[in-house]
Amino acid sequence: MSGKRYPEEFKIQAVQQVTKQGHTLSSVAERLGVSYKSLCDWVKNTISQRSSVNKKTNKVLRYVS
Repeated sequence: MSGKRYPEEFKIQAVQQVTKQGHTLSSVAERLGVSYKSLCDWVKNTISQRSSVNKKTNKVLRYVS
């Protein structure tokens, strides 16, 4: 696995172009010069992390309420 490493901030901005600004995966990948698969993985990881955080938050809120 000798792929290029990208800074975390770069990944975050790329994912936001898809998730918040509504650009397509292929257009963002092409514009930024990253592989389509890498961008897909970044988006999936971000969504997974958000889901995990939401589940933990919901558990905490159950005890607080």
